[in-house]
Amino acid sequence: MRSAFPGFPEEGIQFFRGLARNNNRDWFLPRKSIFEEKVKQPMHELVSALNASLLEYAPEYVTDPAKAVYRFYRDTRFSKDKSPYKQQIAASFRRRGLERHDGAGFYFSVSHKEIAVGGGIYMPAPETLLAVRNRIARDHETFRRITTSRTVRKLLGEVQGEQLSRTPKGFACGHPADDLLRMKQFLLYIELPPDSVTTSRLLREIDSRFRAMTPFLEFLNAPLVSTRKKIDARELFG
Repeated sequence: MRSAFPGFPEEGIQFFRGLARNNNRDWFLPRKSIFEEKVKQPMHELVSALNASLLEYAPEYVTDPAKAVYRFYRDTRFSKDKSPYKQQIAASFRRRGLERHDGAGFYFSVSHKEIAVGGGIYMPAPETLLAVRNRIARDHETFRRITTSRTVRKLLGEVQGEQLSRTPKGFACGHPADDLLRMKQFLLYIELPPDSVTTSRLLREIDSRFRAMTPFLEFLNAPLVSTRKKIDARELFG
């Protein structure tokens, strides 16, 4: 694809290197303008460039940059680590019609250490997980075909996620999709070296992996979108 994003400025990557050594307000506040201009603003531009590409193959996932980009400030209320700032800047793209944490979406993050690209369902609610498991039980051949394709294996590796030690209730032991039904998360995720962060290759690195995982996300979201439509219809017609 023709890149519409030139990469992050070197000053933005230097900012992360400095933050790794000085994660405190005294260091950050005099450099807040560097963060705003060399990290946050380029991140919004990158999300916009990805949105333009998503319009071609996954238009339902286009997300306003202001909503896609995660807060840079850490919530330290319940954490032993009281450092106030995150070590990377990240964004996610959720399917339209589904809540932010209800369904599968795209994700990426950038720092001086790595580029992370992934997607899937990370912490599903019980009803979400059941809907996905039911879909897999009915059509596990399609799921395996999607996740073991040459492109997915090359760009993203294998499906990851925590698993139960035994078959979940409601599903027969020995089911041909038992290994999949035991999963509590469904993720495709890879960490790449940071070589391309300051170059036009960055957009291509992320976009190519988003394209490859789109059928995976659509498979996971299909039963959730269907349920959402039924709920909307009931609300509309009473």
